[in-house]
Amino acid sequence: MVALSTLAKGLPVLASCAMAAASYPSKPADLSTPTQQRIAVNGPNSISIGWNTYTQLSQPCVQYGTSSNGLTSQACSTSSVTYATSRTWSNSVTLTGLAPATTYYYKIVSTNSSVEHFFSPRPAGDKTPFTMNAVIDLGVYGADGYTIQMDQTKRDTIPFVPPSLNHTTIDRLAQTVDDYELVVHPGDFAYADDWYLAPKNLFDGTNAYEAILEQFYDQLAPIAGRKAYMASPGNHEADCEELDYTTGLCPAGQKNFTDFMNRFGQTMPTAFPSTSTSSAAKVDANKAQVLANPPFWYSFEYGMVHVVMIDTETDFPDAPDGPGGSAGLDGGPFGALNQQLEFLEADLASVDRTVTPWLIVGGHRPWYSTGGSSNVCAPCQAAFEPLLYKYGVDLGIFGHVHNSQRFQPAYNGVADPNGLNNPKAPMYIVAGGAGNIEGLSSVGSNVTFNAFAYDQDFGYATITFQDANHLQVQFIRSSTGAVLDTSTLYKTHTQQFVVQE
Repeated sequence: MVALSTLAKGLPVLASCAMAAASYPSKPADLSTPTQQRIAVNGPNSISIGWNTYTQLSQPCVQYGTSSNGLTSQACSTSSVTYATSRTWSNSVTLTGLAPATTYYYKIVSTNSSVEHFFSPRPAGDKTPFTMNAVIDLGVYGADGYTIQMDQTKRDTIPFVPPSLNHTTIDRLAQTVDDYELVVHPGDFAYADDWYLAPKNLFDGTNAYEAILEQFYDQLAPIAGRKAYMASPGNHEADCEELDYTTGLCPAGQKNFTDFMNRFGQTMPTAFPSTSTSSAAKVDANKAQVLANPPFWYSFEYGMVHVVMIDTETDFPDAPDGPGGSAGLDGGPFGALNQQLEFLEADLASVDRTVTPWLIVGGHRPWYSTGGSSNVCAPCQAAFEPLLYKYGVDLGIFGHVHNSQRFQPAYNGVADPNGLNNPKAPMYIVAGGAGNIEGLSSVGSNVTFNAFAYDQDFGYATITFQDANHLQVQFIRSSTGAVLDTSTLYKTHTQQFVVQE
């Protein structure tokens, strides 16, 4: 055992080494250089573009057009925000009036930026087949995260190659970039609150936390800067360290989902105006728009799907990350009493299946999972499941458990007797195996209506809207691209507005 006096003498040296070891990316010579780029569907015919800079911008601007050498339009804003402990400012600009389903080129105005491109949103009701990806629980690659070798005992043995080339999930998303049109990511980005798992960060958590965020969003930028990347919160966005009842020890700026709000608050949408001919649907959609609170809860429409993103962390009874919640993270509330649940009911009620036949809900914590009761969120089930069943949600997308799972459609713990052939209950998947420093979760104990479970490697899910009646879900192994599981959900969608008892 080392004497305390000897240890104390060594602490200043250790601390100075550790403080110099936070793995911050180097700052560019031009501090207005855009980094951490991300785009999102912001409304009908609208895309928002977000990025970070190492200086505040008085007027963030984006030039854009339908050819790479014809950026004839420009949009600007005054949105350039930061918080205590952050080295960067989050900037955002919204492009409106876009032609639907069209490739646009854009350049963030800076002396050091490049021309990128995106595909503008498909209008609600467009029945063209397309694919979106579900990527959840995705962490930074490198000295503060995980390695491609999957050996969790060798986290400090990092190959001397650019991290983005070895981040298996991001690399697979890059290799297949023409195969999908958008990504949903309901929760857990970067895992900055796990900074203490890397010994080099032990004495400088404040800088380590920020360094991990900068690294991760730089690594994600090649995907998020080209494909609409739709975010909602998970528990790892809550505060500076995911340790029960330690929120009070976090520095200003690293509490209560601060980075998440700054980064995504101006780019996620609210809820779309109804394109239904029903006046009641229009009223419900307008109510949902008022009650939406992005980036925590909101909805959007894209082609033949209506997607609702919810907050399983705060703002419902017994929410695990809320004040007094079981996780001890003391987050929120971010809305008025029952605002999220009122939003969800109004939004689901507004969905006209003759326009958008498919209805999907994405959230972080699941209420169906293998591995026992510690993996499921009972308060989430009590709050949300009745509404998902009542309004005929087709698919629930969740994460939090770090593996890949698919369930037969179910309600209240009972499998729907119709299975995948026109069930009344939602089908549920867990796509939490994208990869992070905590590694994968064992499948563990199973449930009778689980149809697929995989815990051997990192992966994600693809959801393909084949037509108004067939939805295909596949799980992809990130390292190889192998298809691990395929299922097709059939729904008749003959009812314009679904209300089930």
